[in-house]
Amino acid sequence: MTSILTNVAAMSALQTLRTIGHDMETTQAHVSSGMRVGEAKDNAAYWSIATTMRSDNKALSAVQDALGLGAAKVDTAYAGMNAAIDVVKEIKAKVTAATEQGVDKAKVQEEIKQLQEQLTSIASGASFNGQNWLVFDSVAAAAATPPETADKTIVSGFIRSADGTVKVNTTTYTLQDLPDAAATPAAISNVLFSAIDDTDFTQSTGGILGSDADALGATITGTGMAGKFVVNMDITDFNDEDMADALSVVEAAFQMMTKAASQLGSISMRIGLQEDFANRLTDAIDKGIGRLVDADMNEESTRLKALQTQQQLGIQSLSIANSSAEGILSLFR
Repeated sequence: MTSILTNVAAMSALQTLRTIGHDMETTQAHVSSGMRVGEAKDNAAYWSIATTMRSDNKALSAVQDALGLGAAKVDTAYAGMNAAIDVVKEIKAKVTAATEQGVDKAKVQEEIKQLQEQLTSIASGASFNGQNWLVFDSVAAAAATPPETADKTIVSGFIRSADGTVKVNTTTYTLQDLPDAAATPAAISNVLFSAIDDTDFTQSTGGILGSDADALGATITGTGMAGKFVVNMDITDFNDEDMADALSVVEAAFQMMTKAASQLGSISMRIGLQEDFANRLTDAIDKGIGRLVDADMNEESTRLKALQTQQQLGIQSLSIANSSAEGILSLFR
């Protein structure tokens, strides 16, 4: 039946053309954005997963920044400790040379004094962003309001658990200004000084270079080194017994500094490994998100070309359907 009121063929062609137009809009959106899941309506599950993982990646980016800051602190402390070790080596060499009979100890002491001042200068300058890991006064820290902690924490990771909870991992490095012989195992001092006065660079008796000889593990038999330590000893009037004590104290301090430097080196190595892992993890998450929501541009471009062809055919089909009704006019001529 042919009707001039209801053109079924035109209606069918128009519906097809509408469907093709909708598909073209979707495909063009994929091509322009590069994503096949750009909104929740495209695929709610994939969009939710991708959004969560993008959030985690931002957190990982912040962790990477924090790792860089932590690495800078550790590297600064390690550089200071390493420089101090080199100075203590020189002091050890000077003390050893001064044990030779006939050597003018007063002249050697002048050199040692300059090295001692260099030690305080190194410790004072080894600061990054206001934090100095080579100088820590536990007594002053405990009396502060609020009390300062001896634990220095560095952000080392970001974790999302299976239950959806998230947490930030940290690595802790504890500053200790005095060796604790009662601890098991014995705690090792890992700061050069317990305090340094900013005005005249004087120091208290805490820390590796300021601990008393017994705390350093040196056996003192003479009187010249009693109550003395690496940074304030004066060998000008030392006898042979005192010189042996001085060398013993310097060597004990050197061994403790080496242990402290190895601790800092271990933390630096871990931070480096964590930075590498964070970079790899970020890349892996990006790839995973891409597999879920990225559009295959080869496929989309092929689909767009096919839809453009279908649209042209649909327009022609609609034109034919509309023109078929014109044939009825010939019946009334």
